[in-house]
Amino acid sequence: MKQDSTRNIAYTVDCEDYVHVVKFNPFDSGDACSLLAYGGNNYVVIGTCRFQEEDAEVEGMQYKTLRTFHHGIRVDAIAWSPETRLDAIPPQIRFCTAASDRKLRLFTSDLQDKNEFKTFDGHSDYINDLVFAPNEGQEVASVSDDHTCRVWDLEGNEKAHFVLRSPGMSVCWHPEEAFKLMVAEKNGTIRFYDLITQQAILSLECEQTPLMSADWCLKNTLKIGAVAGNDWLIWDITRSSYPQDKRPVHVDRARLFRWSRVNENLFATTGYPGKTTTQLLVHHLGHPQPILTGTAAVGSGLTWHRTLPLCAVGGDHKIFFWVTEM
Repeated sequence: MKQDSTRNIAYTVDCEDYVHVVKFNPFDSGDACSLLAYGGNNYVVIGTCRFQEEDAEVEGMQYKTLRTFHHGIRVDAIAWSPETRLDAIPPQIRFCTAASDRKLRLFTSDLQDKNEFKTFDGHSDYINDLVFAPNEGQEVASVSDDHTCRVWDLEGNEKAHFVLRSPGMSVCWHPEEAFKLMVAEKNGTIRFYDLITQQAILSLECEQTPLMSADWCLKNTLKIGAVAGNDWLIWDITRSSYPQDKRPVHVDRARLFRWSRVNENLFATTGYPGKTTTQLLVHHLGHPQPILTGTAAVGSGLTWHRTLPLCAVGGDHKIFFWVTEM
């Protein structure tokens, strides 16, 4: 592994607007290209990416916009559905957004004539995160500043409702056990819920606040990571409800935590947006220092590629991509 402490941006994509959120499709869509969604002040763009790291015939990066969806309001979070398929005839694109008007919007498109969206109403405050059920994609979970986690069907009916003790910041669905949901709260508690009994089955404690973001490691589902205050924290849920490892990383408070999808020891954190630059740090649990440091002009959002050690952050009229070593 090359320890290059200030790796420059590998690739950029120019966008028409400020990018508030960016999300690689975490599911296999049946196509060699990766799907990428990004949201601006009133639209969502769906595009495909191909990188030279995965295809020798590509020089650098190839990006192509498939469709722009009018959203009418600022996009705050995006979740991909596993039902998205580029190899179907016709293709199907399905994703859900959270917006600043406290509503969820479910978009379904065949990239031709069929473009539908449904609005889900129920949250009474800002929605911080949302996720699709990973197997069938027939439900969406969302967490909000209104101290609730809600689970919806695709018609917008509420199927479950968990009352939290503080704002819900992150929600993750177990990749294999479809009835397990993880909810991270701003007060530093991470709880796991059983969707069948609708009861909490386990909780973890940060012992520091504010917890801003947490993620479930898909390469090793016993590992949970989060950022709270200036630190990142890692748990092994079989060992203790308190973190096994933690380290201060962002002087101006940490904002996002995301595990790599290809290596259980690799993860990224970002500092707080709104400064002139946002710091991106890529960490490896075998190394005491970050293995990559990047900066993006007023960056927001953080996402990892499904099969490459490559992550992206949104910014002012741009998306920035960094490639790291495994």
